[in-house]
Amino acid sequence: MKATIERAKLLRCLSHVQSVVERRNTIPILSNVLIEAGGDGRVRIMATDLDLQVVESLDAASVESGGAITVSAHLLFEIARKLPDGSQVSLETADNRMTVKAGRSRFSLPTLPRDDFPTIVEGDLPTSFKLPARLLAELIDRTRFAISTEETRYYLNGIFLHVSDEDANAGGPVLKAAATDGHRLARFTLARPEGAEGMPDVIVPRKAVGELRKLLEEALDGMVGIDLSASKIRFTLGGEGGVVLTSKLIDGTFPDYSRVIPTGNDKLLKLDPKSFYEGVDRVATIATEKTRAVKMGLEPDKVTLSVTSPDNGTAAEEVPADYASDSFEIGFNANYLKDILGQISGDTVELHLADPGAPTLIRENEKSPALYVLMPMRV
Repeated sequence: MKATIERAKLLRCLSHVQSVVERRNTIPILSNVLIEAGGDGRVRIMATDLDLQVVESLDAASVESGGAITVSAHLLFEIARKLPDGSQVSLETADNRMTVKAGRSRFSLPTLPRDDFPTIVEGDLPTSFKLPARLLAELIDRTRFAISTEETRYYLNGIFLHVSDEDANAGGPVLKAAATDGHRLARFTLARPEGAEGMPDVIVPRKAVGELRKLLEEALDGMVGIDLSASKIRFTLGGEGGVVLTSKLIDGTFPDYSRVIPTGNDKLLKLDPKSFYEGVDRVATIATEKTRAVKMGLEPDKVTLSVTSPDNGTAAEEVPADYASDSFEIGFNANYLKDILGQISGDTVELHLADPGAPTLIRENEKSPALYVLMPMRV
């Protein structure tokens, strides 16, 4: 194989695929990327960790001879990163080595044969639809912070996607994305895209979500093709010759989260999310690992935020609010509360409360696609 690629193109492509590769691998071939040069002047670069694979095609400056080889992902990425801007990078293979040349630089890297490189067999992906990249990015941003990191509850280690026929606000069939770690729940709803009817319920793993979000950052104005079965999902960005991310899905059953979304919370609190966030952040300065709870004292037209720490003393702050129900106190984990408030982009946030022991519903307003539920803490 011999191909010449512009450094900027090679670096951009390697930056997309190499982050899939785990730093520590017991299987040497999984540390490598597969590079395939075709007769059509295109080069495909692929990386995998056996659960997730990313493939990207790019136009080479020239392909003198086709072929395929695997070489260390992180090494090649670091070399490309340090090569001079605007240089042409020549990749040539012979005798189990790859020679990388650019300007006066020359590297000779060990390789492993292409036939040893594992690929994910997609099988049949019967459900197929498209979403605007910007909407998919928002769906991820609004939910992924609530994904559980507890390995024992592996079925919570991803974003749950499912379709549903009715939704009072959307006025038609919807696609819902949900994530929860048992303490908080995030849900995002959008109109069901054409082609998604009859889609199986799927859980997209946390790592796939993270890699997809990075790829979306550079393709926000396009559309993303989504193809899936009950066990695999494929995201295609940038159409033909773009980036293709394929992931296995989590084999588990996501709990019926709709049961924890409160419907009868009758105490409504409205605040400015920015000043509320900053107030929580300030009083939580003195909180320690043991006292992560911030106490909210609700009174007509104001909320008093307070933290009491046996080691660091006390802190309190009043935040103006729109509240007309009975006075009471409730406690929340300060970080969880801040995570949710950080998702609210408007100038008002609604908290629907019931009592100090019941889950609280948080949203921008009843029309907003994102909805959050937060469990209280004893204070």
